[in-house]
Amino acid sequence: MTHAPVRIEQPAYTHSLRRHFADLRDGTHGGAVTRRDKEELFFEAVDLLRPYALQVLKEMNEAMLLGQGIVKDSGTAQTLDGPLRSWTLSWEEQRSLALPPVSLHAYYGRGFHHPHLRGGTVREWPMNVFTAQHAAEEVPLLRSIASADLHNLVFMADFTIVPACAPGTTYPTR
Repeated sequence: MTHAPVRIEQPAYTHSLRRHFADLRDGTHGGAVTRRDKEELFFEAVDLLRPYALQVLKEMNEAMLLGQGIVKDSGTAQTLDGPLRSWTLSWEEQRSLALPPVSLHAYYGRGFHHPHLRGGTVREWPMNVFTAQHAAEEVPLLRSIASADLHNLVFMADFTIVPACAPGTTYPTR
């Protein structure tokens, strides 16, 4: 008796990695070959990512900064290194210590094969977003980048820069 192979549903984040590795294999980005065509895909992707990036930073603002932060969308800018779109979360304690804000950046650097996502203190993650569904699938990654960025800022200063963890606040540790 033969058995049919069991199909295991793959987690969404692995789809993005597979698109990334296929692009590297094929020398393309979402089927685009030229820098200009890849930049057009970048501009479409950052528009798709925008609501999710803002969602993640607003979640962090409410949960960790007790609503005291400011969420900003830079809009897409052309830098010397290529196109960049940033979403940031800043707050009084962070600014008073001259620390960078919690940041989500989408960029397509000159020397890169394709665009990437990163945080202010967390670097390089492949950005292979071509549909609204792909953008929605990146929410866990965007949360991870934002969380890692906040974690790194705490180590640049200390935990008191996070209003939800300031002296006098309580939260169970277990």
